[in-house]
Amino acid sequence: MKTVQSTFAWLCAILFVVTGVAAILLFNIERSAFSADTFKQAFEKQGLYTRMPAILAEAVHTSIMQDAGAEPFLKVVTVDEWQTGITNLLPPEDLKLLSDNAVGSVFAYLNNESDTVSISLAPLKIRLAGPGGIDVVKQLIEAQPDCTAQQLMQMGLGLISGEVALCKPPDEMMNLIAPMLESQLQIITNTIPDKINLTPAGNNNADPRMQLDRIRTVMRLSPILPVSLLVLLTILAVRSATDLLKWWGYLFLITGGISFLAAVAGSPVLRLFIQSIMQRQVADLMPPAFIPFLAETVGIVAGQILFPVVIQGAVLATLGFGMVAATFILSRKA
Repeated sequence: MKTVQSTFAWLCAILFVVTGVAAILLFNIERSAFSADTFKQAFEKQGLYTRMPAILAEAVHTSIMQDAGAEPFLKVVTVDEWQTGITNLLPPEDLKLLSDNAVGSVFAYLNNESDTVSISLAPLKIRLAGPGGIDVVKQLIEAQPDCTAQQLMQMGLGLISGEVALCKPPDEMMNLIAPMLESQLQIITNTIPDKINLTPAGNNNADPRMQLDRIRTVMRLSPILPVSLLVLLTILAVRSATDLLKWWGYLFLITGGISFLAAVAGSPVLRLFIQSIMQRQVADLMPPAFIPFLAETVGIVAGQILFPVVIQGAVLATLGFGMVAATFILSRKA
């Protein structure tokens, strides 16, 4: 009977170390990897906000091309031209606000706080309807090929009908059409949607959050198993305070030490783990240009997630070392 108890005790000890290290890692990943603040801090450190015009330009261009009622003038604007216009139109603080709102919307959806994912274009529309919008339109027109005679005629008719040819007119004509462009710009601004909805279409059975919620539930509950094993081990093997200090001390020392080393050296592995989850569960929620943008951030996010693991591993190992040392002290006194 004693041999069986000892065997089960050692089996519980080995499983405690394995599940304990996994629980520390999984619990911290779940707590930090699905927080918008974690990624916002990473964006700030990487300076990735400066690349948001490219992401917004692709999102706006895709939305307009899919909108059958969009103005023909908007449909011929390329992604690069949208990017240039957004860069010239939006100051850094507005770009940061748009970025934070987009990231916050994604994680609100993943955390079941919202049923939609969207990017607000309200700051862009406000800027476009103001004086800066005229300057951007002029820059856009200046970048086009020179107008042909037929295009000039179409432009003249278009200013009345609402359809403006996208080409570069002579300088003297530009001064004449500038006031008309301002009125047309207001009409064009109204055709741009207030927000872009990125929520994937489909029924509830295709909701990507269902599988993700199951994974996150397992990660949140992961500490239960090592705690249960520790209780079972205590029942099987502990008969005195010295036994408690010895068993728990060595287990805490080994588990904390492995967790500490895994956190220090495991950033590349964790980066791949988070990337795989993001690509499977989040890829349909944002423009394609946002995926590599997010992937670059995962390296910093992995470091932020593992930092608490380093602290917790060090504390657990120190506690275990103290308990083992106390065991030797008590043995010497005995």
